[in-house]
Amino acid sequence: MCDTSKVNLAARALRAITPRVIRRFARKNDGAAAVEFAMVAAPFLALVFAILETALVFFAGQVLETAAADSARLILTGQAQKGGLDPTQFKDEVCKRVFGLFDCANGITVDVRTYSSFGSADTSKPIDSSGKLTFTPSFAPGKAGDIVVVRLLYQWPVYVSLLGLNLADLNGGKRLLMATAAFKNEPFE
Repeated sequence: MCDTSKVNLAARALRAITPRVIRRFARKNDGAAAVEFAMVAAPFLALVFAILETALVFFAGQVLETAAADSARLILTGQAQKGGLDPTQFKDEVCKRVFGLFDCANGITVDVRTYSSFGSADTSKPIDSSGKLTFTPSFAPGKAGDIVVVRLLYQWPVYVSLLGLNLADLNGGKRLLMATAAFKNEPFE
């Protein structure tokens, strides 16, 4: 009987103390800010990094567009043809116009093609349904009066994907940045 009375006494004491401990714990809010920050910090930082990466991709696309327009002018005016520029020399001219953001020597692909009409010109992204590049670059700057399409392609690495929204459109987590300039060569001859 002695053991039972001790157990009953301990149970009554625990029942008397428990509501006070719970009320005192509920009133404490010392770590509330830290807990709230921990809950919000990860999604907030992911969103910030996704915004920064998206902005960087768009900025890199604009730099590539400017380089395509500037280097295509060499073909448009006949400077590339008269100077006898080969594909490597033309790529060097492109690389002079993009710096800092790109690994130009190893990453940029230059594609220059001549077409019979603007309607037959292919300006689509050369990506198949599985995310692979599906073309072989060529260099045909044409002669005076020819319709030419200059494409610069770069595989940009994508690091942040947020809530299933991913900028990557190529295998390996990369996005194809493509700048295109379509024009009719001037009568430079």
